Amino acid sequence: MAIVNVQKVTRKSDYSDLDLNFGMHPVTGDITKKVGVEAIARSVRNLIFTNFYDRPFNPQIGSNAQKLLFENIDMMTANLLKDAIIQVIQNFEPRAQVIDVVVQSRPDENGYTARIAFRPINRTEPYTITVFLERIR
Repeated sequence: MAIVNVQKVTRKSDYSDLDLNFGMHPVTGDITKKVGVEAIARSVRNLIFTNFYDRPFNPQIGSNAQKLLFENIDMMTANLLKDAIIQVIQNFEPRAQVIDVVVQSRPDENGYTARIAFRPINRTEPYTITVFLERIR
């Protein structure tokens, strides 16, 4: 009688989210969705652009990034933006581990360029997104 070792095969979980551009799927006609790392990147981007008290019943979700954009464009504000981005990702995006955040001031364009490198939890390779932060009001 042979003893067979049966191991449960676990599949890497893949994340999905709605595409906020509300594009239509060419075959099904449904709203398209973001999957995998793209869904996490969209979530990170949304968290950065969310102000405190923007989400009903969850006033603590968000970053101070929009408020900081009305300060002087200098290195001190860039460092505060970097800290705010790291904090919001660490607090509210459990699927991403922050590797590095680089914020560069763009005084001629009245904003900042933020390059965010993170590693999704179920992946080994890092992923980088670049976001331009500017005042809108």
